[in-house]
Amino acid sequence: MTGEDCIFCKIVAGELPAEKVAEDEHTIAFMDLNPWTRGHSLVIPRNHSRNLYEVDPEDLRHTAVSAQRLAERMRDRLGCDGVNLLNSCEPAAWQTVFHLHLHVIPRYEGDPLRLPGQPQRPEEGELARVAAELRA
Repeated sequence: MTGEDCIFCKIVAGELPAEKVAEDEHTIAFMDLNPWTRGHSLVIPRNHSRNLYEVDPEDLRHTAVSAQRLAERMRDRLGCDGVNLLNSCEPAAWQTVFHLHLHVIPRYEGDPLRLPGQPQRPEEGELARVAAELRA
């Protein structure tokens, strides 16, 4: 998918509607159409990149800083008790729109959201083996 086929690029261009909550010269934040919690929003760079693997480092930096500002706004204006910041990169990690985006998900004490998965205890020596692969 190229930028011209991308629904998020169409939001950036004003060709598709979005309930925007913040924007600057580098990023746009808008409400997720299928929110997990009250206030769940997405932050995207204005420049198209497919995902975390391909994003320009400066676009990623601007997107992360915008997500931080939005998280603080959620705390101050929505009264959330915490925030999850989530990026999905490629279908195996649940990416469905192929334009880099960060989910900023306000969390509230006692909310029913349980993100998939449970931490698992690794086999003996597994952490050292994987660390060695990453350092190689």
